[in-house]
Amino acid sequence: MDLGIKGLRVMVSAGANGIGLAIARSFVAEGARVAVCDVDAAALAALARTDPTLHASNCDVSQRDQVGRWFDAALAHLGGLDCLVNNAGIAGPTGTVDTIAPEDWDRCIAVDLTGQFNCVRLAVPALRASANASIVNVSSLAGRLGFALRTPYAAAKWGVIGLMRSLAVELGPDQIRVNALLPGVVSGERQQRVLTAKAQARGVSFEEVERAAFAGTSIKQYVTPEQLADYVVYLSSPRAATISGQALSVCGDTNMLS
Repeated sequence: MDLGIKGLRVMVSAGANGIGLAIARSFVAEGARVAVCDVDAAALAALARTDPTLHASNCDVSQRDQVGRWFDAALAHLGGLDCLVNNAGIAGPTGTVDTIAPEDWDRCIAVDLTGQFNCVRLAVPALRASANASIVNVSSLAGRLGFALRTPYAAAKWGVIGLMRSLAVELGPDQIRVNALLPGVVSGERQQRVLTAKAQARGVSFEEVERAAFAGTSIKQYVTPEQLADYVVYLSSPRAATISGQALSVCGDTNMLS
C-alpha cells in the first residue's frame, strides 16, 4: 500500500531506541525525512552507524531551552514540518502513593506530559503551513485504565489524552489532526524493568507479575514496537485525513491493568 508520504517531514521525540526508533525507521522506509531527539547519548551516537539518514539531536523534552534548540535544528534541516510524534516518556516510580518521592512524581509529569506541551507549542506554527499536518501523542493504556503502584505514570498518561482531545478541537480549523496512541504491554527492555520493579514492590516473582499483566487481556502476547510504528505512520498519511481526536489502543483488548 502506497501511503503517499514520500518526503513527509517528521520529528520524533525519544527516537534513538525502542518505540521511537521503530517509528522513525518505519517513516524512513516510506520515504519520509525524519529528525529525532533523545537523552541517551550512546544511542544517538549509534544512529550515525545504523541509521545515517536520521537527523539526531540530544534533548530532554522537559527542558524548554533544549526543546527550542532541537526544533531550531530540526526545522532547518527538514525545511518545515508535517508530523510531530510526541513519544518521549519515562516509566516513573513504582510504589504505593504514600511512599513515592515527590521529586519522582514531578519528574514523571515533567517528561511524560509537560514535555509534550513543550514540543507541541513549537510545532504548531510549522504544522499550519503543511498540507498534511498531524500530531501523534504517545499515551498508554494507563491513560484509559487505573494502574495501581504506577500513579504518576497513569496520571501523566491520562493527561496526555486530555491534551490530545483539546488540541484536536483547537487545531482542527487549521487542518491539523491530533490523535493519541495507547500501547498495551510492549516488548522490550523498558517493560522488563517495569515488571521487575513491580515484582520487587509486591514481593513476588517476575513470572507472577507477567501473568498478571496479561490477565485482563484477550490476546495474551506482547505488542511490538513495529506494530505501533505502523499505526503511527498510517495516522500521518492522507489516508487518515479525517481521523482526529481519537485515543487509539493497540493492546490486545486489555480491560484491566494489574
